[in-house]
Amino acid sequence: MKTAVIHDWLVTYGGADRVLEQILACFPESDLFSLVDFLPSHQRGFILDKPVHTSFFQHLPFARQGFRKYFPLMPLAVEQFDLSSYDLVISSSHAIAKGVITGPDQLHICVCYSPMRYAWDLQHQYLQESGLGRSILGWPARWMLHKVRLWDATTANGVDEFIAISEFIARRIRKTYRREATVIYPPVDVGSLSVREDKEDFYLTVSRLVPYKKVNLLVEAFRRMPDKKLVVIGDGPQFKSIKAAAGTNVTMLGFQSSQVVHDHMQRAKGFVFAAEEDFGITVLEAQACGTPVIAFGKGGALETVRDLSVEDPTGVFFYEHSCEAVVDAISLFEMEQGQFRAMSCRKNASRFSVERFRREFSEFCECALSKARIKMGSRYDQNMFPDVVTKI
Repeated sequence: MKTAVIHDWLVTYGGADRVLEQILACFPESDLFSLVDFLPSHQRGFILDKPVHTSFFQHLPFARQGFRKYFPLMPLAVEQFDLSSYDLVISSSHAIAKGVITGPDQLHICVCYSPMRYAWDLQHQYLQESGLGRSILGWPARWMLHKVRLWDATTANGVDEFIAISEFIARRIRKTYRREATVIYPPVDVGSLSVREDKEDFYLTVSRLVPYKKVNLLVEAFRRMPDKKLVVIGDGPQFKSIKAAAGTNVTMLGFQSSQVVHDHMQRAKGFVFAAEEDFGITVLEAQACGTPVIAFGKGGALETVRDLSVEDPTGVFFYEHSCEAVVDAISLFEMEQGQFRAMSCRKNASRFSVERFRREFSEFCECALSKARIKMGSRYDQNMFPDVVTKI
């Protein structure tokens, strides 16, 4: 069986790339495709040092620094990949990878991190945050996004099976594409993290400093709580503005290695998270270190954090993006701090392990391939499909 895995783009080792790493672990003989490949040499281990088949975007002017500026050409680029010789195509997609063209005798499984957020329900938020909301360029941008929505909805018809990374995303897929999706939660490398039960007197947030992450909201909330300390790890276009607004009780560390991040996660008394995320791996990494969470109560966090309404809670929620809501949540957290136990946090995070993802993903693919044999007839002889579960 020939298998192709197509990923949106390869530029760093982020959340979607961690899922890609485990997909490739389940299908190590697959060929890898991506819009661009700008991974540095020291980060290529997670793709098994595979050669990457890239699109014409790889050679566009200034692509390394700004390939996203060619966004209107992305649908055209992904449609140029010729995958007609592959039996199984797995797209790892939050943007355009699922739009690859496949035929009636090919099985296309899409691991969907989200329908294209900036083209669908978050369009108005993205236009506002990018400064295009009231700009003269706003109408061309809206027209472009309208065309992208039509393309995105149409290409969903080429997917045979959808996998969603959370129930939240499954609902978004149902709303956007009118398709059902099977939820397989992303993998968290719990085994590489250790629990520390004695905590220090500071809160932590780890995030890219971009508008939708709402780190500026957390910093402003902690300005109103000068007796409480916040450490911010992460870099991005908002770094300077957030640092300028930060009080003396907020420490901005910028980008840090995973070792430094995990050390702070182990020592922090609480992990603060304000974004509406599709899943949110850092929330679970903090819990794997035995650290409870104060999170915005919408999106993936509702599926990964156990609040005070259940046994063995691992955190609390706030339900508005306001300083008052964050301050109230911190106060509740400290009032009920005795209920949060490090090993309860660890146990909750263990539900999302790498081993669990590989097992569920392999079983899903095997089941989909079995159905494909029945539908597609002789082309899919049973001997073509080894039991992928044995690779775990």
